[in-house]
Amino acid sequence: MKVIKRNGSEVVFDISKIITAVTKANEAVEEDARMTPMQIKRIAEAVELSCIRTNRAPEVEEIQDMVESQIMAHGAYEVAKKYITYRYTRNLVRRSNTTDDKILSLIECCNEEAKQENANKNPTVNSVQRDYMAGEVSRDITSRILLPEDIVKAHEEGIIHFHDTDYYAQHMHNCDLVNLEDMLENGTVISGTMIERPHSFSTACNIATQIIAQVASNQYGGQSISLTHLAPFVQVSREKISTQLRAELDEAGAKISDEHFNKMVENRLREEIKRGVQTIQYQVVTLLTTNGQAPFVTVFMYLGEAKNEQEKRDLAIIIEETLNQRYEGVKNEAGVWVTPAFPKLIYVLEEQNIHEDSPYYYLTKLAAKCTAKRMVPDYISEKKMLELKVEKNGEGHCYTCMGCRSFLTPYVDEKGQPKYYGRFNQGVVTINLPDVALSSGGNIEKFWKIFDERLELCHRALMCRHERLKGTTSDVAPILWQHGALARLEKGETIDKLLFGGYSTISLGYAGLYECVKYMTGKSHTDPSATPFALSVMQYMNDACKRWKAEHNIDFSLYGTPLESTTYKFAKCLQKRFGVVAGINDKGYITNSYHIHVTEEVDAFTKLAFESKFQALSPGGAISYVEVPDMQHNLEAVLQVIKFIYENIMYAELNTKSDYCQECGYDGEIQIAEEDGKLIWKCPKCGNTDQSKMNVARRTCGYIGTQYWNQGRTQEIKERVLHL
Repeated sequence: MKVIKRNGSEVVFDISKIITAVTKANEAVEEDARMTPMQIKRIAEAVELSCIRTNRAPEVEEIQDMVESQIMAHGAYEVAKKYITYRYTRNLVRRSNTTDDKILSLIECCNEEAKQENANKNPTVNSVQRDYMAGEVSRDITSRILLPEDIVKAHEEGIIHFHDTDYYAQHMHNCDLVNLEDMLENGTVISGTMIERPHSFSTACNIATQIIAQVASNQYGGQSISLTHLAPFVQVSREKISTQLRAELDEAGAKISDEHFNKMVENRLREEIKRGVQTIQYQVVTLLTTNGQAPFVTVFMYLGEAKNEQEKRDLAIIIEETLNQRYEGVKNEAGVWVTPAFPKLIYVLEEQNIHEDSPYYYLTKLAAKCTAKRMVPDYISEKKMLELKVEKNGEGHCYTCMGCRSFLTPYVDEKGQPKYYGRFNQGVVTINLPDVALSSGGNIEKFWKIFDERLELCHRALMCRHERLKGTTSDVAPILWQHGALARLEKGETIDKLLFGGYSTISLGYAGLYECVKYMTGKSHTDPSATPFALSVMQYMNDACKRWKAEHNIDFSLYGTPLESTTYKFAKCLQKRFGVVAGINDKGYITNSYHIHVTEEVDAFTKLAFESKFQALSPGGAISYVEVPDMQHNLEAVLQVIKFIYENIMYAELNTKSDYCQECGYDGEIQIAEEDGKLIWKCPKCGNTDQSKMNVARRTCGYIGTQYWNQGRTQEIKERVLHL
């Protein structure tokens, strides 16, 4: 069994340290108040047993809490006083400078929490370490100076989660829907250099990747671009190639038929499209932004966005090439084709591509083939989205999320035109729903009272985020605010007008609906008798967002938090506050958003149909998934799931496995095993456990992760059941 020290590093549990600490406190009291050595040993053994029951690596502070409780349980109150006094004194010393120790542990790569915080960051790389070091300073300033004490305390205790405190000190926001169309058509400025409208498709792709990198370096969340905004440049290249080819033929005195000429133009055009798409794929995968990771970028593929039939046909060519290249994958260090994490792909299901007689059904078949091997694209149903995303004029709209799942609310500008590209999210604060339930002790009246108190806490925390952005000038991120990614404000102008009236959103996140409902009703939220309560909890949070919006003229929106590392944090905090409650907090994770629990046996179609009810009540962001085995030889089943998504749920994905062992060449599923109380990744063929010598790709929170996960998330991945 491992123990997590205060600086984040891991050590093997040592019962003798507990015995030594209690013995010292014991010796410091009068002889008649002392415990016997046997009592001290029993205390240590009881603590060891409690640690084992947590099913995870406990933290030092948790162990010390257990020691205190055990000393008190033995009636040794004087010894307990001495032990508590010693802890308090040591804590004061540590509090005088906690940041240095954490930073040093980051540099020496012994901080296990940092190693597992982000599944797409490699903490041994200098740029990642710089970002983490800056993040520790930001967290320190945020907790000591910038946030109210009760919000900091609630965050530390896992009652709420104030996301991205490592960026809060700066005037930065969360997610973006990049207005690539504006930047390409009207020009932009990157690092002080004017970039004019591109004269070819390949140049447009190159500029797009530079924009992606710049945007990622000026915010901390996901971003999305649309391939539709690149489609007009296919025609630009077509005309350019045609002119060049005509000149070459005239110079050579060659004469060919128009049909042959057009075929040659299209062949050259296809080659350019291939190079352009390759530029996006390889540059996104290989770029490292200022926060030490590839940009969290999503590429949107929606035929319905095309302005005319020619543009639609050209867009279809780009989509086809994008899918083909993602199916192929990228080469790892050993030269083997593996699954990349980025860019994430979203494919819109629509009448033009969903039926076998639809003109673009061939793209959907290619998408299914790609999903079966590489886990992307994910799917948005135009049909369901038009029903759910309706603006004030009564029109439904289909558009991409900002990154993995954060959706903007429907919006029309002052001219009555719908607007999505160029908008953003201000930030997220998440409520821990199982904590609300456990705090109520199962009393329904107390539950709603505590729920109100926690929601108000989230409200105030979200307003802190909003106020931190208010007054920010456009100069802090010119690419975003001055040069078209989000706006074209003047130098020195504040972004305030973009924070109100629905132009941007701010998100109330939620996690652990399953555990919340299970504790309050004794049943899973999939049970028909418990589902109404689950839906009422969702509606209650939506009603709160509606009230706050009316009060502040800010678009508060309910968001199904993806919970990457926070799933482990919340689980640990719940155990610390309430002990281990069977079936509720006895694992190293809690359930993402509204999802059915990962261990619950349910088929893919039932799962998607059930979760669609909750997507409708999670307008600020939500995604559902089904866990599937290797489907590369059963594409018809994949297509059946895709067609079901189109008819029944707005946004969903299929999770499969895509692994490779560099030691023996095994390309099946790398297994999760337990050794010395810790979950590790292990090749079932050769037994390799060196994470640096294997490629593992798993979906964890909308995005694909490739840098491994903390113990809680790893346990969740291990326990997932198949739905197909």
